[in-house]
Amino acid sequence: MPAPSEHPRDPLHGLTLETILTTLVDRHGWEMLATRIRIRCFTHDPSIKSSLTFLRKTPWARQKVEAWYLYDLRRGIK
Repeated sequence: MPAPSEHPRDPLHGLTLETILTTLVDRHGWEMLATRIRIRCFTHDPSIKSSLTFLRKTPWARQKVEAWYLYDLRRGIK
């Protein structure tokens, strides 16, 4: 049986972390990301590249970013 994150009904299935992060930055901006998720890569000279490096190595931070993306999806924010 596939893990839940590999299941096609998972709303994150097929999305890259880069796509998720870029979408959140476009919708909310770095300042809002830094306010809601207090990590240095969002507060000090933020960039997609540095944030992806950190998020790929830090599961709890990645979970927060993915949870915010899912929250936006449920609210219908596009």
